[in-house]
Amino acid sequence: MLTKEEFTIIKNHFQLKPENFIEQKNFYFDTPLLNLAAKKSALRIRIKNHSYELTLKQPHPDGLLETNIALNEKEAIAFIHGNRFPTQADEMKEMITTALSVNTSELVCIGVLTTNRSEFPYKDGMIALDHSRYLGVEDYEVEYEVQNKKKGIEHFDALLNHLNIEKKPAKNKIKRFFVEKERQKSKSFGKM
Repeated sequence: MLTKEEFTIIKNHFQLKPENFIEQKNFYFDTPLLNLAAKKSALRIRIKNHSYELTLKQPHPDGLLETNIALNEKEAIAFIHGNRFPTQADEMKEMITTALSVNTSELVCIGVLTTNRSEFPYKDGMIALDHSRYLGVEDYEVEYEVQNKKKGIEHFDALLNHLNIEKKPAKNKIKRFFVEKERQKSKSFGKM
């Protein structure tokens, strides 16, 4: 996680301009009882540059395993608004049903998170610099995606040290979304 000031430091260090950022919307899905979240998994449709991608994130010994499937606009909208799981995503549906024991017919869109993201190569990986908005909240984050975890940690730590930014682990976006949703829910109950 970053403060707004740290976000600006990284943005200036890499000389990023507004045109280097692309808006993406993440529509998150789960059951009403949040069965996917309970299994530390997440399902989303990301809309970016008029393209649509369905992503399943599951726990993995080296972090998170991501499975991605491209969708067309009609399939994405049918799932977002009509809870119709895309037919071309049968393998993903099977993983959700068997590996996670979640009934896909119970999945509903539980919210949207909008992110302005800049992605660019750095050393042996890819940096993603994010400014996200959801439920009246804004937050900032930097991610470093690599193939070699050990080298990646070395490069990332060196960059943060060089920029005098303290490393603050980030919960994933869907978790932050739900924490804020629960906080607002509790706050509204307190006003009664």
